[in-house]
Formats: sequence, structure tokens, C-alpha cells
Amino acid sequence: MTTLSKPKPTPIRPDWISKTLAGVILGLSLAIICSGVLMAILPRMSLAVSGQLAMWLVPLVWLTALSLVYLFSSGLRAWLWLGGLNVLVAGVWWLLRLGSGA
Repeated sequence: MTTLSKPKPTPIRPDWISKTLAGVILGLSLAIICSGVLMAILPRMSLAVSGQLAMWLVPLVWLTALSLVYLFSSGLRAWLWLGGLNVLVAGVWWLLRLGSGA
């Protein structure tokens, strides 16, 4: 009689700390920059309305980035992709600010 051996569970990868830190740090900076881009796009809207939109955009983007960061294959990839996205969005914000003359 042969016994079927259960497959070994995959161990927890040691880079979850790196992924979490990437999501927390770079995700927050991405969310704040996205908020700045929204404010640059909506300069004529009332500050009461645009400020609320920008404020509520921050947790939406931050928690989305924090949730999706675990789909990267490694912590290094998470840092590189989120860092690159931060640079790209900051460049968009800078171009918007440059074009508006502010």
C-alpha cells in the first residue's frame, strides 16, 4: 500500500517586508503626487471641492498600490516599478505646473 505524500506548502518568501515598505513609502509618495496632478488639472474648480477630491484621492491610490505590491515577483521589482512610476507621475506634475505658469 502506497501512501500519497502531501505536497509541501511553499514557504513564505522573505521579501514581503521589502514589498510592504515599497507599498507604504513609494505608494504614499505616489498618492501625494497624483493628488498634486489632480490639483494641477483642476485649477479653476473651487478649492473646497478640488481640495476634497485631492484629499480623498490619496488613500484610494495609496491603498491600491499597497494592495497590488504583493503581486510583484520580488521586492526589488516592486521598488523599481513604484519608483519609476513615482518619477513618471512627478514629471507629469512638473510639466503641468510648468505649462500653467504657476
